[in-house]
Amino acid sequence: MSCDFAGRVEQGLQLSRRIYYGKGVALPPPVIPEPPPARSPPENFLPTAVTAYSAIYDPVAVDNPDVPSYQPYVHARCDPPALVPLQMLAAEVRVDCWLDTAVVTFIGRWRVHCLMACRRADCCIAVPMGEKGSLLGADIDILSEGRSYKTKLVTEEELAEVENSHRDKDSRFVKPHIYTFKIPQIDGGSIFSVQVTWSQKLLYLGDGQFHLTVPFRFPAYVTPFGKDITKMEKVVLNMNSGLAGEIAFSCTSHPLKVVHREVGRLNCLYEAEVAAWSRNDFDVLVNVSSGELSGNVLNMSPSPWDSDDRGMFCLYILPRTSPHRQVFKRKVVFLIDVSGSMQGMPLENVKKAMSASLSKLNPEDAFNIIAFNEDIRLFSPSMELATAVSVSTANQWLDSNLIASSGTDIMLPLKQAMKLLEGRTDVNAISLVFLVTDGSVENEREICNAMKGYCCRSGGMIPPRICTFGIGSFCNHYFLQMLARIGKGYYDAALDTDSIEHRMKRLFETSSSTIVANTTLDALKLLGSVEMFPSHIPDLTMGDPLIVWGRYKGQFPDSVEVRGTLADTNCFVMELTVQKAKDMIMPLDKVLARRQIDELTARAWFEDRKEIQEKVKKLSIETGFPCEYTPMVLFKQEDEKIISKPLSIKEILRNPPYEIQKHMQKKSEKSMVMGTQSRGFGNADATAKNVPSGREERREAEGAEKLVRAVSRLGDRVCCMCCLRCVSGVNDQCTIVFSQICAALACFECLNCCFEVCGCLDV
Repeated sequence: MSCDFAGRVEQGLQLSRRIYYGKGVALPPPVIPEPPPARSPPENFLPTAVTAYSAIYDPVAVDNPDVPSYQPYVHARCDPPALVPLQMLAAEVRVDCWLDTAVVTFIGRWRVHCLMACRRADCCIAVPMGEKGSLLGADIDILSEGRSYKTKLVTEEELAEVENSHRDKDSRFVKPHIYTFKIPQIDGGSIFSVQVTWSQKLLYLGDGQFHLTVPFRFPAYVTPFGKDITKMEKVVLNMNSGLAGEIAFSCTSHPLKVVHREVGRLNCLYEAEVAAWSRNDFDVLVNVSSGELSGNVLNMSPSPWDSDDRGMFCLYILPRTSPHRQVFKRKVVFLIDVSGSMQGMPLENVKKAMSASLSKLNPEDAFNIIAFNEDIRLFSPSMELATAVSVSTANQWLDSNLIASSGTDIMLPLKQAMKLLEGRTDVNAISLVFLVTDGSVENEREICNAMKGYCCRSGGMIPPRICTFGIGSFCNHYFLQMLARIGKGYYDAALDTDSIEHRMKRLFETSSSTIVANTTLDALKLLGSVEMFPSHIPDLTMGDPLIVWGRYKGQFPDSVEVRGTLADTNCFVMELTVQKAKDMIMPLDKVLARRQIDELTARAWFEDRKEIQEKVKKLSIETGFPCEYTPMVLFKQEDEKIISKPLSIKEILRNPPYEIQKHMQKKSEKSMVMGTQSRGFGNADATAKNVPSGREERREAEGAEKLVRAVSRLGDRVCCMCCLRCVSGVNDQCTIVFSQICAALACFECLNCCFEVCGCLDV
């Protein structure tokens, strides 16, 4: 899908060579980007920041709307449409960071510079997002036409009551981090502004450091031509760490100026007039902690718009590397899916990640590997110490035994892994089951219940931790999340092949560096009612912050004591002071919404309870975070009243987007259902058929559908050679159907001729 999108952009750039910019203005050079080493050449045309495109079906319409010129006629149509990147007139981004979550708002303004003034075309907006991004909403104003659009989350029941709604097939993920949606029918020469908001995660680097990267890298071909066009780019960064310490930061991409600084908070600004748009992503390294272990407990009363009248709390601990801090020994069993759907690059990338993970083990650690499909193959009948010889032997075993074939059975390898970990006597070791799969199976709830039983039968030892890693869109990611929650482990996923190796290595490093196990919060037991997320508190590791949150009734204590077990079997105790979240201007309900929605959705799937689904719907609509049960709808709005006179092109170029929005009052009307952002609950049928990850099953077209496609392709070609080429590309079945219809039409014409002749003879 990404290669198809990139190919359409490349085709659009070729079409943009037709545009005449006036006397004395040289055409832009042909776009031949240098291929980055980590990407294939077609993906060089994928967007690296929020970008707008004009979808061109008819190449004849491509021209300068202000300076029409003679263009050679093109006997063809683009199907799918070519995507011509539009020239950007303004770029502004605001980043609000709370704890480890960033909410990014991008405001951009574009002009349809590539379309005749008398023609209209759809515009496509591509939104690249950062780590684990979720699109929260968009506002569109077509300034020259007085039209506007706004997104809204609705339930399926509300969607059924909306009139004139239709699903937009162009709203989808072309890559796991790039979402696209469509603005219908904009006139050539029009100017429109788009405000897009999404959430993303700050990547934790350890030692109290976070890394924030916001896509803000624009290609040269979106820079408008003309010396009189002012180009201003602006970045606003607001940080709230939730900790009682100074925030130190370094930004290597843009020169930030500190506007305001206080304990735990930081406000920065970058604003400049530029000759060309930013060629670097907005990249910031933030240090929010200086102690060995830093933490805090935030408490917040329910918001006025919150349907839940219980209070909210959030416990937050940041680990740091310390020579005095001992890490638990590891006993790891890797479970690798080698079903037929893993064939090719997915399995090759898993092998690379496995090899890297094995190299991270210490000689006193133990490991084993189970390759599974409908059967299992073990590297060793028992756990092996991670010596240099055994690791080398394991790498050779991976090359010869990780061969994709047959179906998928997840229960069998999990039970075998639990047997391998039974009877252990090392009290300062953590047992870890690391499951990697790309499929969905029918008995997933049964698997969760079985693993619950294994984790409860620990015999006084630390129960085995289960970590899960999903590949592609066919596996049930909520099953994998629930399995990790039951096993007090971690979950991650790679929705495309390219990110498997990186994300799998990072998950193993995070989950296998435990410093505090069996974490408990005894102070919360004194409250009358507590709902905690996650319900099973994970271990504190070196690679990830420990975040526990929830709802409660009663009087929240002034301090919370965190207890656990250290690697040397001593008791870990940490007392944290409770602080009001409102005093820190931190909207906890928004910050924790994504985590809570995912947790409740996994619970709703596992328990199959409608009331939990309804709770997820309410939370999604209140916080603006999409979920499995709330589609996002793009509502068309019409101007009810124009407060001032319509703005000219020069006034629009001179005013910033937020000033132009003050000129209009709007009312909601028509709607368009956008493509889903959810991951779904797996596809057991595709898994049973061994459909490769990321490749959707294609429905075979019906006879009438084939005929319509063939006729549309023929109708798009008017010259003889194009017609011959089109006919040569039609398959045999379409040719037969088309021939039969032509013969039937000929028979009807013959009968009509006979009727006329016979009628004349009778007279």
